[in-house]
Amino acid sequence: VVLTGGCTTTGTAQGDPAAQRAAIDGEANSALSRLYAQQPGSRELVNKASGVLVFPTFTSAGFLIGGGTGRGVLRVGGKSKSYHSMTEASVGLLAGAQSQAVFILFMTPQALAAFEASKGWTVGADASVSMLTVGANAQITSQTAQQSVIGFVMTNSGLMGNVSLNGNRITPLNI
Repeated sequence: VVLTGGCTTTGTAQGDPAAQRAAIDGEANSALSRLYAQQPGSRELVNKASGVLVFPTFTSAGFLIGGGTGRGVLRVGGKSKSYHSMTEASVGLLAGAQSQAVFILFMTPQALAAFEASKGWTVGADASVSMLTVGANAQITSQTAQQSVIGFVMTNSGLMGNVSLNGNRITPLNI
C-alpha cells in the first residue's frame, strides 16, 4: 500500500500549529481561485453554501491497492473555522498517482451541522455527495445546486482516473 501523506506542502503534524494553519489557508485560497477561474458558476455556489471544506492537495497513489491523504480547512462565512484530514483506501483496478484539489460544499445548515457534530465523517455513509469534475464539462445545474452536499474535484497533477469520494473519511486535526 502506498500512502503519500508526506507529499503535501503543508508539512507534517509536527511544528508550529499557527504556521500549519497559515499554510493550509494559503493553499486553500489558491485552490479556490483556480476553481473560480476554471468552473463557471462555482463562485456563486461557494458563496451560497453554509460551509465549504477545501482540501487543496489530496494525493492518492496505488496499484491494485491504494490510498490517499490530504489536509484542509472548513470555511464558514468565508472564515476558517476548523482544520481536517481526509484519507482513503481503495482496492480494485487502479494504477497511478494523482494530486487533486477537493471541495465539499454543505449547501444547507443541516448538512453543515451534521458534519460539525461528527468526530469522523465518511463520504457516502454519513452523506451522499453530488460530484462534479472540474474541466470535464461539469455543468452546475439547478438540480445539482439543490443537493445538500456538493463536491468538486480538480486535478492538480498526475493521472489515476478515479474521481469518486465514496468511502473517504474526514477527521478533525488538532492544529
